[in-house]
Amino acid sequence: MIGQQFMGRAHSNAWSQTAKFFNVPLHPSLHTIAARDAQSLRKFAARWGWANWTADWRDVAADDTIDLVDIVTPNAVHAEQAISMLQAGKHVSCEKPLARTLAEAKAMADAATEAECRTFVWFNYRRCPAVALAHKLVREGRLGKIFHIRAKYLQSWGDADTPMSWRFDKSMAGSGAHGDLNAHIVDMARFITGDEITTIHGAVAPTFVTERMGDDGMQASNVDDATLFLASFSGGAIASFEATRLATGNLNANTIEINGQRGALRFNFENMNVLEFYDADDQPVTDGWRRILCTRAEAHPYVGNWWPDGHIIGYEHTFTNMAVDILRVLGGGDPEVPLPDFADALHTQRVLEAAMLSAEQQCAIALADVT
Repeated sequence: MIGQQFMGRAHSNAWSQTAKFFNVPLHPSLHTIAARDAQSLRKFAARWGWANWTADWRDVAADDTIDLVDIVTPNAVHAEQAISMLQAGKHVSCEKPLARTLAEAKAMADAATEAECRTFVWFNYRRCPAVALAHKLVREGRLGKIFHIRAKYLQSWGDADTPMSWRFDKSMAGSGAHGDLNAHIVDMARFITGDEITTIHGAVAPTFVTERMGDDGMQASNVDDATLFLASFSGGAIASFEATRLATGNLNANTIEINGQRGALRFNFENMNVLEFYDADDQPVTDGWRRILCTRAEAHPYVGNWWPDGHIIGYEHTFTNMAVDILRVLGGGDPEVPLPDFADALHTQRVLEAAMLSAEQQCAIALADVT
Protein backbone atom coordinates (compact mmCIF):
# COMPACT_ATOMS: atom_id res chain seq x y z
CA MET A 1 0.00 0.00 0.00
CA ILE A 2 1.17 3.53 -0.77
CA GLY A 3 0.04 6.14 1.75
CA GLN A 4 -1.12 6.15 5.35
CA GLN A 5 -3.20 8.58 7.48
CA PHE A 6 -7.04 8.41 7.27
CA MET A 7 -7.38 6.19 4.20
CA GLY A 8 -4.36 4.16 5.25
CA ARG A 9 -6.18 3.15 8.41
CA ALA A 10 -9.43 2.39 6.58
CA HIS A 11 -7.72 0.23 3.97
CA SER A 12 -5.32 -1.54 6.34
CA ASN A 13 -8.23 -2.52 8.54
CA ALA A 14 -10.23 -3.72 5.52
CA TRP A 15 -7.51 -6.00 4.15
CA SER A 16 -6.89 -7.50 7.59
CA GLN A 17 -10.60 -8.29 8.09
CA THR A 18 -11.37 -9.99 4.76
CA ALA A 19 -10.45 -13.58 5.59
CA LYS A 20 -11.80 -13.28 9.14
CA PHE A 21 -15.39 -12.64 8.04
CA PHE A 22 -15.61 -13.91 4.45
CA ASN A 23 -14.63 -17.07 2.61
CA VAL A 24 -12.20 -15.51 0.17
CA PRO A 25 -10.34 -17.30 -2.65
CA LEU A 26 -7.13 -15.44 -1.81
CA HIS A 27 -5.81 -14.46 1.60
CA PRO A 28 -4.06 -11.07 1.49
CA SER A 29 -0.66 -10.66 3.07
CA LEU A 30 0.15 -7.13 4.22
CA HIS A 31 3.60 -7.13 2.68
CA THR A 32 4.86 -3.53 2.41
CA ILE A 33 3.57 -0.04 3.10
CA ALA A 34 5.19 3.04 1.59
CA ALA A 35 4.81 6.69 2.65
CA ARG A 36 6.97 9.82 2.90
CA ASP A 37 7.18 10.20 6.67
CA ALA A 38 9.52 7.41 7.75
CA GLN A 39 9.25 8.24 11.44
CA SER A 40 5.47 7.89 11.65
CA LEU A 41 5.40 5.10 9.06
CA ARG A 42 7.44 2.73 11.22
CA LYS A 43 4.85 2.99 13.99
CA PHE A 44 1.96 2.78 11.51
CA ALA A 45 3.32 -0.42 9.96
CA ALA A 46 3.76 -2.07 13.36
CA ARG A 47 0.29 -1.06 14.53
CA TRP A 48 -1.57 -2.23 11.41
CA GLY A 49 0.38 -5.40 10.70
CA TRP A 50 2.50 -4.47 7.68
CA ALA A 51 5.55 -6.73 7.46
CA ASN A 52 7.76 -4.12 5.78
CA TRP A 53 7.82 -0.37 5.25
CA THR A 54 9.67 2.05 2.99
CA ALA A 55 9.81 5.81 2.51
CA ASP A 56 10.25 5.37 -1.26
CA TRP A 57 7.16 4.09 -3.07
CA ARG A 58 9.29 3.03 -6.06
CA ASP A 59 10.61 0.18 -3.90
CA VAL A 60 7.12 -1.35 -4.18
CA ALA A 61 7.24 -1.33 -7.98
CA ALA A 62 10.62 -3.05 -7.92
CA ASP A 63 9.51 -5.87 -5.59
CA ASP A 64 8.43 -8.88 -7.67
CA THR A 65 6.81 -10.57 -4.67
CA ILE A 66 4.06 -7.92 -4.51
CA ASP A 67 0.98 -8.65 -6.65
CA LEU A 68 -1.51 -5.90 -5.75
CA VAL A 69 -0.76 -2.29 -4.86
CA ASP A 70 -3.34 -0.17 -3.05
CA ILE A 71 -2.88 3.59 -3.65
CA VAL A 72 -4.31 5.84 -0.92
CA THR A 73 -2.18 8.93 -1.51
CA PRO A 74 -3.26 12.51 -2.39
CA ASN A 75 -4.71 12.94 -5.88
CA ALA A 76 -1.60 14.60 -7.33
CA VAL A 77 0.41 11.38 -7.35
CA HIS A 78 -2.27 8.84 -8.33
CA ALA A 79 -1.33 8.86 -12.01
CA GLU A 80 2.43 8.49 -11.62
CA GLN A 81 2.15 5.79 -8.99
CA ALA A 82 -0.61 3.79 -10.68
CA ILE A 83 1.06 3.84 -14.10
CA SER A 84 4.38 2.78 -12.58
CA MET A 85 2.75 -0.15 -10.80
CA LEU A 86 0.87 -1.27 -13.91
CA GLN A 87 4.05 -1.12 -15.97
CA ALA A 88 5.69 -3.26 -13.27
CA GLY A 89 2.99 -5.90 -13.82
CA LYS A 90 1.00 -5.31 -10.65
CA HIS A 91 -2.75 -5.11 -10.09
CA VAL A 92 -3.74 -1.68 -8.79
CA SER A 93 -6.51 -0.39 -6.59
CA CYS A 94 -6.71 3.39 -6.27
CA GLU A 95 -8.60 5.84 -4.08
CA LYS A 96 -11.08 8.25 -5.66
CA PRO A 97 -11.21 10.52 -7.51
CA LEU A 98 -9.14 8.61 -10.04
CA ALA A 99 -6.94 11.66 -10.69
CA ARG A 100 -6.74 15.46 -10.54
CA THR A 101 -7.70 15.92 -14.17
CA LEU A 102 -9.30 14.10 -17.06
CA ALA A 103 -5.94 13.96 -18.87
CA GLU A 104 -4.33 12.15 -15.93
CA ALA A 105 -7.30 9.79 -15.63
CA LYS A 106 -7.09 8.97 -19.35
CA ALA A 107 -3.39 8.18 -19.03
CA MET A 108 -4.18 5.82 -16.15
CA ALA A 109 -6.99 4.10 -18.08
CA ASP A 110 -4.73 3.75 -21.14
CA ALA A 111 -1.98 2.20 -19.01
CA ALA A 112 -4.50 -0.24 -17.57
CA THR A 113 -5.62 -1.24 -21.06
CA GLU A 114 -2.04 -1.93 -22.10
CA ALA A 115 -1.18 -3.90 -18.96
CA GLU A 116 -2.29 -7.46 -18.29
CA CYS A 117 -3.45 -6.44 -14.84
CA ARG A 118 -6.72 -5.64 -13.08
CA THR A 119 -7.60 -2.20 -11.73
CA PHE A 120 -10.09 -1.08 -9.10
CA VAL A 121 -11.26 2.30 -7.76
CA TRP A 122 -12.46 2.76 -4.18
CA PHE A 123 -15.97 4.05 -4.65
CA ASN A 124 -16.76 2.27 -1.41
CA TYR A 125 -20.34 3.51 -1.03
CA ARG A 126 -21.36 0.96 -3.66
CA ARG A 127 -20.65 -1.57 -0.90
CA CYS A 128 -23.25 -0.26 1.52
CA PRO A 129 -25.85 -3.05 1.57
CA ALA A 130 -28.60 -0.46 1.08
CA VAL A 131 -26.93 1.01 -2.02
CA ALA A 132 -26.24 -2.45 -3.42
CA LEU A 133 -29.92 -3.28 -2.84
CA ALA A 134 -30.95 -0.10 -4.67
CA HIS A 135 -28.81 -1.24 -7.63
CA LYS A 136 -30.57 -4.62 -7.54
CA LEU A 137 -34.09 -3.12 -7.38
CA VAL A 138 -33.42 -0.93 -10.42
CA ARG A 139 -32.08 -3.94 -12.35
CA GLU A 140 -35.27 -5.82 -11.50
CA GLY A 141 -37.34 -3.01 -13.00
CA ARG A 142 -38.93 -2.00 -9.69
CA LEU A 143 -38.60 1.71 -10.53
CA GLY A 144 -39.51 1.45 -14.21
CA LYS A 145 -38.49 4.38 -16.38
CA ILE A 146 -36.43 6.80 -14.30
CA PHE A 147 -37.39 10.49 -14.37
CA HIS A 148 -35.42 12.23 -11.61
CA ILE A 149 -32.13 11.80 -9.74
CA ARG A 150 -31.25 14.12 -6.83
CA ALA A 151 -27.88 13.60 -5.23
CA LYS A 152 -26.24 15.62 -2.46
CA TYR A 153 -23.09 15.20 -0.42
CA LEU A 154 -23.11 17.71 2.41
CA GLN A 155 -20.34 18.21 4.98
CA SER A 156 -19.54 21.12 7.28
CA TRP A 157 -15.86 20.90 8.22
CA GLY A 158 -14.33 23.34 5.72
CA ASP A 159 -14.90 26.78 7.26
CA ALA A 160 -12.25 29.48 7.66
CA ASP A 161 -10.95 27.92 10.88
CA THR A 162 -10.00 24.71 9.08
CA PRO A 163 -6.20 24.72 8.56
CA MET A 164 -4.57 24.47 5.17
CA SER A 165 -3.99 21.00 3.73
CA TRP A 166 -3.45 19.43 0.32
CA ARG A 167 -7.22 19.19 -0.10
CA PHE A 168 -7.42 23.00 -0.45
CA ASP A 169 -4.56 23.25 -2.97
CA LYS A 170 -5.71 22.85 -6.58
CA SER A 171 -2.24 21.74 -7.71
CA MET A 172 -2.48 18.79 -5.31
CA ALA A 173 -6.20 17.97 -5.28
CA GLY A 174 -7.38 19.07 -8.73
CA SER A 175 -10.61 20.38 -7.21
CA GLY A 176 -12.19 20.73 -3.79
CA ALA A 177 -15.59 19.48 -2.70
CA HIS A 178 -16.26 18.61 -6.33
CA GLY A 179 -13.65 15.89 -6.78
CA ASP A 180 -13.79 14.77 -3.16
CA LEU A 181 -17.58 14.50 -2.77
CA ASN A 182 -19.30 14.85 -6.15
CA ALA A 183 -17.11 12.00 -7.38
CA HIS A 184 -18.90 9.69 -4.95
CA ILE A 185 -22.44 10.72 -5.81
CA VAL A 186 -21.83 10.77 -9.56
CA ASP A 187 -20.51 7.23 -9.31
CA MET A 188 -23.43 6.21 -7.09
CA ALA A 189 -25.98 7.63 -9.54
CA ARG A 190 -24.31 5.86 -12.46
CA PHE A 191 -24.05 2.63 -10.48
CA ILE A 192 -27.65 2.52 -9.24
CA THR A 193 -29.31 3.59 -12.48
CA GLY A 194 -26.96 1.81 -14.90
CA ASP A 195 -27.21 4.91 -17.08
CA GLU A 196 -24.70 7.53 -18.22
CA ILE A 197 -24.72 11.32 -18.04
CA THR A 198 -24.75 12.97 -21.47
CA THR A 199 -24.97 16.71 -20.77
CA ILE A 200 -24.14 19.17 -18.01
CA HIS A 201 -26.67 22.01 -18.31
CA GLY A 202 -25.09 24.43 -15.87
CA ALA A 203 -22.84 24.58 -12.84
CA VAL A 204 -21.50 26.85 -10.11
CA ALA A 205 -18.30 26.22 -8.14
CA PRO A 206 -17.54 29.07 -5.70
CA THR A 207 -14.57 29.41 -3.38
CA PHE A 208 -15.86 30.93 -0.14
CA VAL A 209 -12.65 30.66 1.89
CA THR A 210 -9.67 32.05 -0.03
CA GLU A 211 -6.99 31.83 2.71
CA ARG A 212 -6.21 29.28 5.38
CA MET A 213 -3.61 29.03 8.11
CA GLY A 214 -0.69 26.81 7.12
CA ASP A 215 2.62 25.90 8.73
CA ASP A 216 4.20 29.11 7.41
CA GLY A 217 1.31 31.51 7.90
CA MET A 218 -1.72 32.21 5.73
CA GLN A 219 -1.81 30.36 2.42
CA ALA A 220 -4.09 30.59 -0.62
CA SER A 221 -7.04 28.17 -0.62
CA ASN A 222 -7.94 27.95 -4.30
CA VAL A 223 -10.35 25.05 -4.73
CA ASP A 224 -14.14 25.04 -4.88
CA ASP A 225 -15.78 24.86 -1.46
CA ALA A 226 -19.07 23.87 -3.06
CA THR A 227 -20.22 22.75 -6.50
CA LEU A 228 -23.75 22.34 -7.85
CA PHE A 229 -24.68 21.20 -11.35
CA LEU A 230 -27.62 19.98 -13.42
CA ALA A 231 -27.37 17.05 -15.81
CA SER A 232 -29.25 14.79 -18.22
CA PHE A 233 -28.86 11.03 -18.55
CA SER A 234 -28.98 9.07 -21.79
CA GLY A 235 -32.23 7.38 -20.73
CA GLY A 236 -33.97 10.73 -20.40
CA ALA A 237 -33.71 11.33 -16.65
CA ILE A 238 -32.73 14.75 -15.34
CA ALA A 239 -30.46 15.13 -12.32
CA SER A 240 -29.04 17.56 -9.80
CA PHE A 241 -25.76 17.12 -7.95
CA GLU A 242 -24.58 19.17 -4.97
CA ALA A 243 -21.37 18.84 -2.99
CA THR A 244 -20.15 21.16 -0.26
CA ARG A 245 -17.92 21.28 2.80
CA LEU A 246 -19.82 24.25 4.21
CA ALA A 247 -23.33 22.85 4.75
CA THR A 248 -23.60 23.86 8.40
CA GLY A 249 -25.35 21.18 10.44
CA ASN A 250 -24.43 18.29 8.12
CA LEU A 251 -21.64 15.91 9.07
CA ASN A 252 -21.61 13.36 6.24
CA ALA A 253 -24.97 13.57 4.48
CA ASN A 254 -24.31 11.54 1.35
CA THR A 255 -27.82 11.24 -0.08
CA ILE A 256 -29.56 10.20 -3.27
CA GLU A 257 -33.21 10.00 -4.33
CA ILE A 258 -34.35 8.40 -7.57
CA ASN A 259 -37.93 8.71 -8.86
CA GLY A 260 -39.29 6.40 -11.54
CA GLN A 261 -42.58 5.58 -13.20
CA ARG A 262 -43.17 2.47 -11.06
CA GLY A 263 -41.38 3.41 -7.86
CA ALA A 264 -38.75 5.46 -6.08
CA LEU A 265 -35.92 5.02 -3.63
CA ARG A 266 -33.77 7.19 -1.39
CA PHE A 267 -30.65 6.73 0.73
CA ASN A 268 -28.76 8.80 3.29
CA PHE A 269 -25.38 7.57 4.47
CA GLU A 270 -25.94 9.07 7.91
CA ASN A 271 -28.50 6.24 8.25
CA MET A 272 -26.49 3.86 6.08
CA ASN A 273 -28.25 0.60 6.94
CA VAL A 274 -31.61 1.87 5.67
CA LEU A 275 -32.99 2.11 2.13
CA GLU A 276 -36.34 3.83 1.65
CA PHE A 277 -38.49 2.47 -1.17
CA TYR A 278 -41.81 3.59 -2.62
CA ASP A 279 -43.86 1.18 -4.75
CA ALA A 280 -46.28 2.99 -7.05
CA ASP A 281 -48.30 -0.22 -7.41
CA ASP A 282 -49.37 -0.11 -3.74
CA GLN A 283 -53.00 0.71 -3.05
CA PRO A 284 -53.70 4.35 -2.10
CA VAL A 285 -55.09 3.35 1.29
CA THR A 286 -51.74 1.92 2.40
CA ASP A 287 -49.15 3.36 0.05
CA GLY A 288 -46.15 5.34 1.29
CA TRP A 289 -42.41 5.17 1.75
CA ARG A 290 -41.20 1.80 3.04
CA ARG A 291 -38.23 1.74 5.43
CA ILE A 292 -36.02 -1.28 4.70
CA LEU A 293 -33.43 -2.13 7.33
CA CYS A 294 -30.85 -3.79 5.09
CA THR A 295 -29.47 -6.29 7.60
CA ARG A 296 -31.14 -9.57 6.65
CA ALA A 297 -28.57 -12.22 5.82
CA GLU A 298 -30.81 -14.09 3.37
CA ALA A 299 -31.91 -10.97 1.49
CA HIS A 300 -29.34 -8.18 1.51
CA PRO A 301 -25.84 -7.99 0.01
CA TYR A 302 -22.78 -8.64 2.20
CA VAL A 303 -24.49 -8.63 5.60
CA GLY A 304 -24.66 -12.42 5.92
CA ASN A 305 -20.92 -12.36 6.57
CA TRP A 306 -21.18 -9.90 9.45
CA TRP A 307 -23.70 -9.97 12.30
CA PRO A 308 -27.21 -11.33 12.99
CA ASP A 309 -30.24 -9.60 11.46
CA GLY A 310 -30.75 -6.11 12.81
CA HIS A 311 -27.15 -5.72 14.02
CA ILE A 312 -26.06 -2.77 11.95
CA ILE A 313 -22.70 -2.28 10.23
CA GLY A 314 -20.69 0.92 9.72
CA TYR A 315 -18.40 2.91 7.45
CA GLU A 316 -15.40 0.62 7.85
CA HIS A 317 -17.39 -2.37 6.62
CA THR A 318 -17.83 -0.81 3.18
CA PHE A 319 -14.06 -0.99 2.66
CA THR A 320 -13.89 -4.61 3.79
CA ASN A 321 -16.79 -5.50 1.49
CA MET A 322 -14.91 -3.96 -1.42
CA ALA A 323 -11.61 -5.58 -0.51
CA VAL A 324 -13.41 -8.94 -0.50
CA ASP A 325 -14.84 -8.29 -3.96
CA ILE A 326 -11.36 -7.38 -5.22
CA LEU A 327 -10.05 -10.69 -3.90
CA ARG A 328 -12.94 -12.53 -5.54
CA VAL A 329 -12.10 -10.99 -8.92
CA LEU A 330 -8.37 -11.66 -8.57
CA GLY A 331 -9.25 -15.23 -7.60
CA GLY A 332 -11.17 -15.71 -10.86
CA GLY A 333 -14.67 -15.16 -9.51
CA ASP A 334 -17.32 -12.45 -9.61
CA PRO A 335 -17.89 -9.57 -7.18
CA GLU A 336 -21.16 -9.38 -5.28
CA VAL A 337 -21.97 -6.16 -7.15
CA PRO A 338 -19.95 -4.59 -10.00
CA LEU A 339 -16.55 -3.12 -9.19
CA PRO A 340 -15.40 0.11 -10.85
CA ASP A 341 -12.11 -0.18 -12.73
CA PHE A 342 -10.05 2.64 -14.25
CA ALA A 343 -12.19 2.63 -17.42
CA ASP A 344 -15.37 2.92 -15.35
CA ALA A 345 -13.93 5.68 -13.14
CA LEU A 346 -12.87 7.55 -16.28
CA HIS A 347 -16.58 8.11 -17.05
CA THR A 348 -17.05 9.72 -13.64
CA GLN A 349 -13.91 11.82 -14.15
CA ARG A 350 -15.31 13.08 -17.48
CA VAL A 351 -18.50 14.19 -15.73
CA LEU A 352 -16.44 16.05 -13.12
CA GLU A 353 -14.41 17.75 -15.85
CA ALA A 354 -17.54 18.75 -17.77
CA ALA A 355 -19.11 20.28 -14.65
CA MET A 356 -15.98 22.37 -13.99
CA LEU A 357 -15.97 23.53 -17.60
CA SER A 358 -19.64 24.44 -17.32
CA ALA A 359 -18.97 26.48 -14.18
CA GLU A 360 -16.02 28.28 -15.80
CA GLN A 361 -17.69 28.97 -19.15
CA GLN A 362 -21.24 29.46 -17.83
CA CYS A 363 -22.75 27.27 -20.51
CA ALA A 364 -24.00 23.75 -21.17
CA ILE A 365 -21.34 21.11 -21.87
CA ALA A 366 -21.98 17.87 -23.78
CA LEU A 367 -19.98 14.95 -22.42
CA ALA A 368 -19.21 13.88 -26.00
CA ASP A 369 -17.22 17.10 -26.41
CA VAL A 370 -15.07 16.54 -23.31
CA THR A 371 -12.02 14.59 -24.46
